[in-house]
Amino acid sequence: MGRVFLYGFLLLATLFFLLPVYLVVLTALKEPAKITLDAVWRWPDPVYWESFRTAWEAFRPKFQNSAVLALSATALSALVGALNGYVLAKWPFRGSNLLFALMLFGMFIPYQSILIPLFQFVKAIGLYGTLWGLILVHVVYGIPIVTLIFKNYYSEIPDELVEAARIDGAGFFGIFRHVVLPLSAPAFVVVAIWQFTQIWNEFLFAVTLTRPESQPITVALAQLAGGEAVKWNLPMAGAILAALPTLLVYIFLGRYFLRGLLAGSVKG
Repeated sequence: MGRVFLYGFLLLATLFFLLPVYLVVLTALKEPAKITLDAVWRWPDPVYWESFRTAWEAFRPKFQNSAVLALSATALSALVGALNGYVLAKWPFRGSNLLFALMLFGMFIPYQSILIPLFQFVKAIGLYGTLWGLILVHVVYGIPIVTLIFKNYYSEIPDELVEAARIDGAGFFGIFRHVVLPLSAPAFVVVAIWQFTQIWNEFLFAVTLTRPESQPITVALAQLAGGEAVKWNLPMAGAILAALPTLLVYIFLGRYFLRGLLAGSVKG
């Protein structure tokens, strides 16, 4: 009976979670004139697929901005985090633990508290209003969590492998490239899922540090939905299209996420 109640509760929680998604899909499939309060839960008749074509044409430049932003920042974050984790796990130096603790402190700094100095810094280096400025911000702000993931993962790699490579004459980058990097796939998957999702869905930095031509999809959706006369089928269709990349990432890589987080946790 306990299991029956548990599954019943989980089913109700799932339905409660899916109701807003169902409403978004219904609204996206309706003609603007048929989106009314009394028909909000009614299935559209006929189904209006034009919303998705119009939303795609309107938001395509913003999708491209988001794709460039998320892919570039994720790749750079993974590379920087891998090198940081490699140094802290396998090449410790005096003060490395203190440096790691200070780095982790960055995870607990709220976005809002650094927004003004961050804006001033990005503007001072000439990257305000550009995608490259936003990419730089996400790479830097992602360093603490990415470094933590890679350091914990590399700490489980036997030191004997590194020592054997040293004896064979491999240097710092040689060991990283030929020994550590080939073993890093689980950690890279975890970082890719985490960073891509966070960057794709981020709004505050995007709305503050970009100009209209470099804005990602999250800002474009918010601006469209904030108008006085909104055709609600368009922002709903745009929201569905905007959610597809992260959904696909979890569909194809989600099964490796927990495996990557726990990789090495049972090694002796």
